[in-house]
Amino acid sequence: MKAMIFAAGLGTRLKPFTENAPKALAKVAGKTLLERNIRYLQQAGIFDVIINVHHFADMIEDVVNTNNGFGSTITISDERNAVLETGGGLKKAAWFFANEPAYVVMNVDVLTNMNISKLIAAHQTGNTGTLAVSKRPSSRQLLFNDAMQLCGWQNNATGEEKIARLDAATHPYSFSGIQVLTNDIWVDTPFDGKFSLIDLYLHAAKTKNISGFDHSGDIFIDVGKPESIAQAEALFV
Repeated sequence: MKAMIFAAGLGTRLKPFTENAPKALAKVAGKTLLERNIRYLQQAGIFDVIINVHHFADMIEDVVNTNNGFGSTITISDERNAVLETGGGLKKAAWFFANEPAYVVMNVDVLTNMNISKLIAAHQTGNTGTLAVSKRPSSRQLLFNDAMQLCGWQNNATGEEKIARLDAATHPYSFSGIQVLTNDIWVDTPFDGKFSLIDLYLHAAKTKNISGFDHSGDIFIDVGKPESIAQAEALFV
């Protein structure tokens, strides 16, 4: 199995660190987020990884080369000319997964003790995508029905909703930025260029099965702000 790590973002929430370095190289207990997530994927036997780069791209490439990919084979997806967001970044790298029945995609700035092998095992044949989610506070959440099929999205701050499929009852979960996908996600997609994976999932959910994998109770930290570094260091060694 192969994987992609999103590392191209500007990391504006992590300033002032990201004024001089990419968020992928922010350190938690002496190890960069990039190294931690490469090694996290290795726990599931994934050693073939593509990483997209934009902000301080040269620094990421230098760290990967200097450390021999931290034991994995690393391919770089170059977005120096324009950052493409999560959906556009994955589409640019889609060639890497052309012969894969399924693959893992994750954000570089999340840390969790979720058993990633269980997420992969939960990805059923016939699923287009399986998204790691949990019950935790968040300003934006995904909506799932009783069968954990994606039905929509809501912004808890503004009340905005995007509905992909109507269901009598839906339940809000916060997305953990880790997912298992198949190439069926690109069938009949209207998106190109710069776009979000969430918009792609909501479109696909109208006709395909996008499922949620509930890992509530696991440690999860979005390492997007300076204060979250300290929180992560109390939990990850």
